[in-house]
Amino acid sequence: MDQITLNTRHLHAFTEVGFQVAGGSGAHGAMTALRKIIPVEAYEFVAFDPATGCHRSLVSSGYTRVDVDAAEEYARLDPYRRAMASRVPLPMGSPGTELYYRRHLEPYGWRSGLTAPLFVTEGRYTGLLHVNSRDALPPETTTVISAVSSALAHVTDLTRCVIDPLGLPPGFHAVAFERGGRRRAVAGWPASEAVDTEPSMAELARDFIDSRELSRRGLWLDSSGQWREVRVHRAGVGFHGAIQGAVIAERPCSLPYDLTAREIEVLTRVALGDSNPQIAAALVLSVRTVTTHLEHIFAKLGCDSRTRLTTKVLAEGLCRLDLP
Repeated sequence: MDQITLNTRHLHAFTEVGFQVAGGSGAHGAMTALRKIIPVEAYEFVAFDPATGCHRSLVSSGYTRVDVDAAEEYARLDPYRRAMASRVPLPMGSPGTELYYRRHLEPYGWRSGLTAPLFVTEGRYTGLLHVNSRDALPPETTTVISAVSSALAHVTDLTRCVIDPLGLPPGFHAVAFERGGRRRAVAGWPASEAVDTEPSMAELARDFIDSRELSRRGLWLDSSGQWREVRVHRAGVGFHGAIQGAVIAERPCSLPYDLTAREIEVLTRVALGDSNPQIAAALVLSVRTVTTHLEHIFAKLGCDSRTRLTTKVLAEGLCRLDLP
């Protein structure tokens, strides 16, 4: 790859690109910054959706039209595969791309350009960036685009999930769900293997999305016998959070207040409004045993009534979270 001498303009532009992407201005803000050092007249961001394995045009500017099938057509070219392997931008008209450019670009006056594969820092592929000009682009274009490609890759990252970062304390692992059950990563949070491998979590997410709840908390006993604190939040998933979804986050925990697993079950029935006989019938216990459990629970949680107990249980997520 060609070497360039960085000057103050380059450094400022690189910083501005990262700021615009991180700050939420996205494609247009980033490309406005980049255009200060490269005379790009048109650009298109193409996103790769790992959930479907397909490409689609996401954001474009400067083109008279963008053909609907262009993204998938480009991704089927052999030069695209070579660019993916080398991670080096392909100049317009490279061997094997002639027909593509003749169909989609040359009729509209574009004579110079390149396509850059986009990978986030950890090496995950998110899509493509096409840039074009009616005049020759400067020789350093490839090097400059390569230098900022990892920042630009976040523009096409469809796994990003919109979620209030204050919604989850540190230590949680998370997975996002669309209503149809498709899973997506949550940007900024490590993935939860426990949630991802539990088939019933998709149904839990769908039930939550269809409810009027803004959030849900509870305790989950996973298949290995580990208790986990679980939080469910509403979230938009995909590009700009355009798809209604939910985030399910968890972290391993011990049962709080020295509660036992049976006391958690009793607490859960109390929060549902069950009477002692109803709890006894649901848990196959005697009414006297339920009463004894409740005496212990009142003492451990420092509550003197079922109303206060229920309020505390719901506020702190002390109910057992039963999966569908």
